[in-house]
Amino acid sequence: RPALFAFLRDLAKNNDRDWFQAHKARYESHVKDPALTFISDFGPRLRTISPHFDAIPKATGGSLFRIYRDTRFAKDKTPYKTHLGIQFRHKQAKDVHAPGFYLGIEPGASMIGVGIWHPDGPSLASLRAAITADGRGWRRVRDDPGFRERFTLGGESLKRPPRGISADHPFVDDLKRKDFVGYAKLTQAQVLAPDFPAAFAAHCSAAAPFVRWLCQAVGVPF
Repeated sequence: RPALFAFLRDLAKNNDRDWFQAHKARYESHVKDPALTFISDFGPRLRTISPHFDAIPKATGGSLFRIYRDTRFAKDKTPYKTHLGIQFRHKQAKDVHAPGFYLGIEPGASMIGVGIWHPDGPSLASLRAAITADGRGWRRVRDDPGFRERFTLGGESLKRPPRGISADHPFVDDLKRKDFVGYAKLTQAQVLAPDFPAAFAAHCSAAAPFVRWLCQAVGVPF
């Protein structure tokens, strides 16, 4: 709904508790409730992609990220996020750093994310070991046309090759990755289109081989 973007724009201009409390009904009706409906409706589509990911339509402890920022260690003390975040996590994500599917809605910066963000040390080592063991298999999912026509690989990388990897390794750039994520930018018109739920599902389906490879690399089912 356009009202979702209007609320997020207004929140960015008035990021304080008094304003939010005065406009909390707008947040509930234009942001939170539609997001929970989207999560609930996406559940059956998600299960056709993989049964190992959760779509939990709960305001707390589910697929919807809280609007409240954790400002304890942040220089920026504004109390609220100015975007809507939804994550469809792997069922084992509480125990390991597992891949997932993400939707971020923000005026001028909406996107779909897939993959594994900031994996811990053991998971990152497993991902790199999988690339060195089967570079051709990694290249096949990384360069899959259905994936690459929708997604761009991003995230952080090391400046130098990791220890034990030579600078001329055929997959050195991938082995320097600290994140294994693909991003697809979205316009406001795309998000507001009636067929957006189907379009989001199509993006997730196109990323399935990439996410499957990541799951296998870190030892969780797909």
